[in-house]
Amino acid sequence: MSAVEPARASAATTPADTEVRRCHNCGAPAPEQFCPSCGQETKLRLPTLREFLREAAGRYVAFDGRFWRTMTALMFRPGRLTREYFAGRRRRYIRPARLYLFATLVFFAVTRFFVEPATIVDFDSEARTGITGKKQLPIAERPKASDAESGLFLDDDMQLHVSDDLPGASVLKQRWKRFEGLPTNEKTEQLADGMLRYGPYAMFALLPAFAFLLKLVYVGRRRRYPLRPRLYGEHLTVAAYGHAFFFVACTAALLVPSQLFRAVVISWIVIYLFRSLRVVYGGSRVGTVLRAGFVFIAYSVLVGIATVGLLIAAILLR
Repeated sequence: MSAVEPARASAATTPADTEVRRCHNCGAPAPEQFCPSCGQETKLRLPTLREFLREAAGRYVAFDGRFWRTMTALMFRPGRLTREYFAGRRRRYIRPARLYLFATLVFFAVTRFFVEPATIVDFDSEARTGITGKKQLPIAERPKASDAESGLFLDDDMQLHVSDDLPGASVLKQRWKRFEGLPTNEKTEQLADGMLRYGPYAMFALLPAFAFLLKLVYVGRRRRYPLRPRLYGEHLTVAAYGHAFFFVACTAALLVPSQLFRAVVISWIVIYLFRSLRVVYGGSRVGTVLRAGFVFIAYSVLVGIATVGLLIAAILLR
């Protein structure tokens, strides 16, 4: 009885078809479209321009169903995203840190292209009256800094005083003198450019401060409001979503040249922030108004300090 010969491979079968497809990234077996080990796609090709731009933007936020779901809740459902995040439903929305970063960068980019420098810094009025609202004196009549004062500071007439024992004092004085010698329009452009350049850094520093203010005004026992955020990280999440909404709303107001639309946006910002505090923290309307008023005043002071710092950075770090 003759032995049975094994079936021959079809002529159309190639050695590549009989081999197990492996991932180009980690080398694991990957017969499907994506590698089960590292998740990379198995069919590699160069992206088109549209795919390239979408991939670049996807490093911050993916423009898919999750993006539009997040933006709808962010703009029209005060406190909804925060509550969903605390409840653990996070995959369906963009994370707060990424959303805040995206909204901040878009806002400052739009501001740079759609806002005239004169509307950011009115240098003519500052040059005439100074920060304190007083009329500036001629240079010869301006009071000199006391010898007892040291460090780096501005006097009432916006004159920079740098102590000689401060590191880099000569460089700072030279940059300030160079700034004072510029024409008014160039001063305005330099200040506006500096504020837009360093503005995002200032906002990243102010965000934790805003979260601290929320933690400060909502200190109390958990018995009456058991779902009220207590941990600093929870307040930081509230601050991130609130700032993201503010920057998106302001970006829309800049892009739509309508005074009526901008008035509606400003009104909605006030209502939204008040409503979001009640949804997230609970409490009475009066208590929310008092807490929101304190946070607004304290945060305005911090923003004012940051603005002065941006002006100085725009001059000295040029």
